[in-house]
Amino acid sequence: MKKRSLLIVALIVGMATLFVAAGIYAGTEVKDEFEMKGDYKHKKSIVNFTHKKHNVDYKIGCGECHHVDKDGDGKAEPLNDLKMGDAVQKCMECHKKPGEIKGKKAKGMKKPQKREYHANAVHDNCVGCHKDYNKKNKTKVAPQTCKKCHPKKKK
Repeated sequence: MKKRSLLIVALIVGMATLFVAAGIYAGTEVKDEFEMKGDYKHKKSIVNFTHKKHNVDYKIGCGECHHVDKDGDGKAEPLNDLKMGDAVQKCMECHKKPGEIKGKKAKGMKKPQKREYHANAVHDNCVGCHKDYNKKNKTKVAPQTCKKCHPKKKK
């Protein structure tokens, strides 16, 4: 009787292990296209981001957008080991302050303080990457102006 009980326990543990492993392996579903918006009112239209365009067409690694601030110094370090389907946090998880800060309100603030604001962090990350991409590839294909990413709102 003990052998049979041990066999049943072993079978249950084995099946549970397979289900957990399958869940981990499956990762997270990655939507190709999504709106890059925070939970606040936007002054301009929302940017539609496509993973395929960035990851497949332009060969940009997931870690270039999904980064971490390991030292707490406000400098983003790419998560180079990321691959499609890995679980990641949304921008608002770290850049918690809604909207953007600029002009007189931002006077005297250092970059890490400004990047606490969602729109500042996204703009720095995206526009900075677009500038680097264009410079490296001697092109102007990556947009760097407001209107190119934020098309006019439809009334």
